[in-house]
Amino acid sequence: MSSEPRKFRMPKGVIWILGIALFFLHQDIWNWTDRTLLFGFMPIGLAYHALYSVAAALFWAYAIRIAWPQASEDWAEKKDDES
Repeated sequence: MSSEPRKFRMPKGVIWILGIALFFLHQDIWNWTDRTLLFGFMPIGLAYHALYSVAAALFWAYAIRIAWPQASEDWAEKKDDES
């Protein structure tokens, strides 16, 4: 048994579904006419997009981490070592 901690990895299909969901959540039509201010100064649409941007950045960082083609990375490193 390995002493390495197990890493949680989502199937790539789930990554696709979440990416598509992010695409549709970006179209926040429910906030277009809402004039609510958060903290007395920030429009709700701006706050929504600020949180959306953080969520999207975290999602894509994770997606790249698990979907990056390791074979291409190995090929590039091998080619650099030969030079």
